[in-house]
Amino acid sequence: MTRKKLLILIAAGGSAALLLGAWAFQHLGGMAPCKMCIWQRYPHGAAVLIGVLAFAFPGIRPLPLLGAVAAMVTAGIGMYHAGVEQKWWEGPTSCTSGDIGGLSAEELMDQIMSAPLVRCDDIPWEMFGLSMAGWNALLSAGLVLVWLAAFRAK
Repeated sequence: MTRKKLLILIAAGGSAALLLGAWAFQHLGGMAPCKMCIWQRYPHGAAVLIGVLAFAFPGIRPLPLLGAVAAMVTAGIGMYHAGVEQKWWEGPTSCTSGDIGGLSAEELMDQIMSAPLVRCDDIPWEMFGLSMAGWNALLSAGLVLVWLAAFRAK
């Protein structure tokens, strides 16, 4: 196996492992994902598909760059999501709680009834001070580097 194929296997396998981990937390751990958690999964799926194509067709030179872009997108979403969880900035109103000051009882009830089941600004799990979104951002940034190394490999 060439160095390039090995790097592609590691990068695509990393995205597959992160997806499997997310599904395990969801289906085995009973932790329903929020909207932003779901957003982070799509680029991993794309990276796995790109990895399969790049492994099967090593002559298509830009594929590892596309894999790097996919990993960069999920890392960016993960960083944004981690910031929302830490209350550094606001997230999408469709998945976070808003200020309830000044709401009438009817408006408050409407907000409660239209709130998502899983909020994006809650941290359901963390390890070493990083949430799942934070870990996704960190590990996906590492996968960007692996994809770029695969692109540069002969």
